[in-house]
Amino acid sequence: MKAPLLSLRNLRKHFGGLAVTDDVSLDVATGEIHAVIGPNGAGKTTLINEVSGVLPVDGGSITFDGRDITRLPLHRRARLGLARSFQITSVIPAFTALENAALAVQAGAGSSFRFFRPAASEARLNGPAMQALDAVGLAARAGVPAGAMSHGEKRQLELAIALATQPRLLLLDEPLAGAGPEETERLVGILRGLGSRYAILLVEHDMQAVFALADRISVLVYGRVIATGTPAAIRANAEVRSAYLGEDEAVPC
Repeated sequence: MKAPLLSLRNLRKHFGGLAVTDDVSLDVATGEIHAVIGPNGAGKTTLINEVSGVLPVDGGSITFDGRDITRLPLHRRARLGLARSFQITSVIPAFTALENAALAVQAGAGSSFRFFRPAASEARLNGPAMQALDAVGLAARAGVPAGAMSHGEKRQLELAIALATQPRLLLLDEPLAGAGPEETERLVGILRGLGSRYAILLVEHDMQAVFALADRISVLVYGRVIATGTPAAIRANAEVRSAYLGEDEAVPC
């Protein structure tokens, strides 16, 4: 396996007396899609929030490209190359796809946003923004307001916004949520292509997609990692089947 770009060691997060992440350790290498799966309430989104800097950790360490970022604020992690998407779409509906992506380019460059006009009016932002849209199959939709796009296209746009910040690691929290079958197929194809170029930490409930995409999978149950391995190893793991996948559930092949 490649050297890890991201290393989590013994991460802990408590809300009152509840351990939401409990001694979590895992690695993600560049060019690897590492999926985190588990039942609702397992702590998956909390884990993404800890890695991105949305939530402080109560214990353990986060290392990115050999640097301890455990106590760095969110904006400094983003500058180092961490970008995330959310369960709920977070685009600006009145702005075009290009303007949404251009704002991300602007933010990545450290703009103070002293002015508020369509960022895509600036030529220096257009190139990187269009490259990000092209990477997710939205170049032809650059001039369409985000609010007029389908749910699947908005998910694609969120990926483009993340890419426009020039990340090294993508933190994706249920990028397929709410997508229909055709949209899911398209998004899976896009994520597969991105996985060859970026490190991806993926939280997703669609097991068919997870087993099709992931190089490795970690299973989180009650805040603890009960297994990490290849899709084949996770598929065959009796503890995983019992705790999450279900003894009688058909596991994707």
